This record gives sequence, C-alpha cells and structure tokens, in this order.
Amino acid sequence: MRLDLSGKTALVTGSTQGIGFAIATGLARAGARVALNGRGEAGVTSAIDRLRGEVPDAEVVAAAGDVSTDDGTARVLEAVPEIDVLVNNLGIFGSQSPLDITDDEWRRYFEVNVLAAVRLTRAYLPGMTNRGWGRIQYIASDSAIVIPAEMIHYGVSKTALLGVSRGFAKTAAGTGVTVNSVIAGPTHTGGVEDFVYELVDKDLPWDEAQREFMRLHRPQSLLQRLIEPEEIANLVVYLASPLASATTGAAVRVDGGYVDSIVP
Repeated sequence: MRLDLSGKTALVTGSTQGIGFAIATGLARAGARVALNGRGEAGVTSAIDRLRGEVPDAEVVAAAGDVSTDDGTARVLEAVPEIDVLVNNLGIFGSQSPLDITDDEWRRYFEVNVLAAVRLTRAYLPGMTNRGWGRIQYIASDSAIVIPAEMIHYGVSKTALLGVSRGFAKTAAGTGVTVNSVIAGPTHTGGVEDFVYELVDKDLPWDEAQREFMRLHRPQSLLQRLIEPEEIANLVVYLASPLASATTGAAVRVDGGYVDSIVP
C-alpha cells in the first residue's frame, strides 16, 4: 500500500516540533508539498532545515503566524492561500486544579485549541469543495472522551473538536472533501515530558518516570507506554491520502487502547 500525496499541498499547524513535526515529515515522505507553521519565523526556519535533513527532496514552505489570532491567521493564509490537506494540530495543555482555572484561562484554551481550527477550516474548506477534493483533520485526544481531572479545560476543548469535526464533515458532504478527527493517546513529546514530571518524582530517570506516570495516571492504556509521535503521524498521513476516501465524519483512535470502548 503506497500513500501518494504528490501534487498536494498540506498545512500542519503547530508543526515546528512534536506531533506536528512528525506529521509534517510523514506528509513530506508521501510526496506532499508541506507548509510548516509556528508562531515565529526563526522556529519555522529551523524546523524546515530539520525536515529537509530527514526528507532531502521535500518541498517545504514557511507559514509562520499565530493562528490563534486574526493577524497570525492572515499571515498564514497569505503564505499558503490554497491547500489540499489541513491538519489542525496546534494545541496547548497543562495541569491545573479545576477550581483554580479562571475564565480567562478557559477562553485561552478555546481560542487556541478550538477557534484556531475553526478559523482555518472556514478559510480553506470552500476552495477544497470547489476543486472537489480535500482533507481536513483535527488532532484531538483521549482526553476528549476520558476527561482528566487534572486538566478538564484541555479535555473539554478537545471534546469540542470532535463536534466541530463532525459538523464540518456534514457541511462538506458529497463534495469529495473528508473531515475527520484523530483521537491521539498519551504521546511522548518534549512538552509531555515536562507534564509527566509535574505529576511524578522529578528525580526519576525518564524511563522510570514514564512507567510511573502510566501506572498512576493512565493505567487503562493497553499499550502501557507513551505513543511515539511517528505513530500518530502514520494514521494522519493515511487519512490525508486518496486511500481514505470513504472515511469522513469519524473520530479515529490512535490511543494505544487507552479509551475503554469497543466503538472507535
């Protein structure tokens, strides 16, 4: 099975590191022209150099701009006015007592994790439907379904993405454009390492800290380890490909069996 995205242009938000960078790299390996996004020019330029180091023949463009703001979104739309694949990966997370989360913090999570994706979908979906082909994805989380007590603002924002995805899939019905969300499980990124050490002994070596985190805070994982970003990217690249033409309006899990359900 060959995933061929030659001739397609993809934008991955928040793609200078972590899951976003892995997704961008996977799309580039499949032949897509990839727009890397981050808030600053320097971070995007550095990520482009790293991606070209991994995929030497990749066609990569810079799309710097904070898409949680109108001005930043305008910069990105100017850099890549038309795309075939949109991966809404940008997101923030962190642990906080639910009773201490302020209204401003709730708003910030919705602005970054939800409205940024809505804004870009609204901008790019009409062009995709006019051309009769497109792929839109939202990187959600197991926290959308299993709301974590230590970060309910994050979990609820990801739950909202599931609704956003299903709603826009209905908007795109019959057009050749598919819209899906990807429910990612606990994943090994730099940011998650920091998060793990907020919850377990900071003096533990990483392998022990990871196991302790999964034992205490994510015991229902069937994988019993953190997922690597490339494992998330593999599913995203498939859903972006022509081979996934009959998958739309779905919430597809790559969660290591974390969500205790027989339904995808």
